[in-house]
Amino acid sequence: MTKKQKKNLIRIIVSSVLIVILMFLPVEGWLRFLLFLVPYLLIGYDILIKAVKGVVNLQPFDECFLMSLATVGAMILAVIGDGDYLEAIAVMLFYQVGEWFESYAVGKSRHNIAELMDIRPDYANVETESGIEKKEPDEVGVGTVIIVKPGEKIPIDGIILEGNSMIDTSALTGESVPRTIHEGEDVISGCVNLSGVLKIRTTKEFEDSTVSKILDLVENASSRKSRSEDFITRFARVYTPAVVFSALALAVFPPMINFWFLSGEAHWAKWIYRALTFLVISCPCALVISIPLSFFAGIGGASREGILIKGSNYLEQLSKTGVVVFDKTGTLTKGVFEVTEILPENITKEKLLYMAASAEYYSTHPIAVSLRKAAGDSCTIPSDVSEIAGQGICATVDNDRVLVGNEKLMESNYISYKPSDICGTVLYTARNGIFTGIVVISDVIKSDAEKALCVLKGAGIRKTVMLTGDGKAVAEQVSSKIGIDEVYSELLPENKVEIIEKIISAKKQKEVVAFVGDGINDAPVLTRADIGIAMGAMGSDAAIEASDIVLMDDDPMKISKAVKISRKCLRIVKENIWFSIGVKVICLILGALGIANMWAAIFADVGVMMIAVINSIRALMVKNL
Repeated sequence: MTKKQKKNLIRIIVSSVLIVILMFLPVEGWLRFLLFLVPYLLIGYDILIKAVKGVVNLQPFDECFLMSLATVGAMILAVIGDGDYLEAIAVMLFYQVGEWFESYAVGKSRHNIAELMDIRPDYANVETESGIEKKEPDEVGVGTVIIVKPGEKIPIDGIILEGNSMIDTSALTGESVPRTIHEGEDVISGCVNLSGVLKIRTTKEFEDSTVSKILDLVENASSRKSRSEDFITRFARVYTPAVVFSALALAVFPPMINFWFLSGEAHWAKWIYRALTFLVISCPCALVISIPLSFFAGIGGASREGILIKGSNYLEQLSKTGVVVFDKTGTLTKGVFEVTEILPENITKEKLLYMAASAEYYSTHPIAVSLRKAAGDSCTIPSDVSEIAGQGICATVDNDRVLVGNEKLMESNYISYKPSDICGTVLYTARNGIFTGIVVISDVIKSDAEKALCVLKGAGIRKTVMLTGDGKAVAEQVSSKIGIDEVYSELLPENKVEIIEKIISAKKQKEVVAFVGDGINDAPVLTRADIGIAMGAMGSDAAIEASDIVLMDDDPMKISKAVKISRKCLRIVKENIWFSIGVKVICLILGALGIANMWAAIFADVGVMMIAVINSIRALMVKNL
């Protein structure tokens, strides 16, 4: 509980005690008024001040103005009437109770994001000639060697030069089980080193590191409002002045009609009381507070599970997802390639692997990495390297012109080759225009990919699609194994955009198409899709920047969880809207007819707000979705 929450709780308790005491004191007249004025001002002074400021700033129409107008009017009626000040004070008291409850609920949902914000590192231990020096993370450049001791946060993304350890990734991924890391592996900032000392060479500036990007996403999430929130904001701007003038009309016109046209008594006090009751009932607190709180809680609950949603507009969109389109490599598969077969043609296996790995020396593609890993230290640096989009690599290795790529590369260079139907990524190689054999590289399907697809179908996703640049045989093998409905293979990045546009144009009305990817070549598709979901742990910076949602542990199971979180959140939002408006409409009619008194108004305002806030907190509970 914050200091402000404690202060307000004390005000509520003291005011309640004073009201109970004053109810039993046998005092009348002005003394009674002055005594009851004490708890009224104690519990409502801040609301009165806000109302005055709103009037001074020419923006009076908010809930503070409605509360102040209604309660001040009720106090005046009590002075000139029967001296019952309890209703006026009760309106303020219960309003403050509702506000306190809402503040506590926001703090509860904000706690998840606060935990995430705790990943921000305070310093970096930089290795220098004179020893270890503590520096601000943003002062550390790329290529600097830093030391991370047990219990410290990894401040900047990098690669481990020395040491093995266990790291806690729970703040980033929601995964409670620590992960083992070894020398040569990449590590991301924000994780906590649990055991051994690590020597890390930084690979990014602090502002480009994972921790900075995550913090930026979280800090800006609330600025992207959903359509529901925008509707409530616009609704309140029109609704509040409308009810103020309606209450004014209720207080003035019936007495005038009674007096001037019906020759009866005006009953000003009765109609002013009804108008004040009408004002209290009409306060849009439940809608204005509970709707943003529901989205805030949903985003907070998702972040605790390692799902970063960049704004409530994306959370709302995600709930309407009907088609999910997947990239293959790094999304449904681990992106860990291994050389599984080497089939040379008039050349040794070692020589074939040496040529292919050397030609791919500068490439950062996982396939090139697996080639170099299989070849070991035997690679040499090539010259005249050129990459042919959608075909492969052409390079000079030991004065020989070497080609490594797919069938299109062989055909475009008029090289006679032996086609292969081996399942996997088949690299055809040639030296000086002569075919020299193939190298087969296979990717590993993620263990939970099939289950993730099954759960998505169970969550109501109508269709799943896979896009890949791999050959047709590989694509169909993967899709049939994990249960993909539709597959497109042998695609260039621009082809993926064309396919996603085709899928979007064919979707059902109001249905949303989500794309899940991780690579730099997925950025255009992530941007073009209705909802872009990036795999954050292995995903490229460009993919994370272009996406609307980031899965911090690359777990495809989190996709269905994200969809379920969004749908639960939208259900809660709709429940709050219908409940709040329904109760208010009924009570407004009863209040105008004189059937509902100020106590009914208190329930219609504060009671409904508290019920809506309690309902909103349910959006935090996402663990078992």
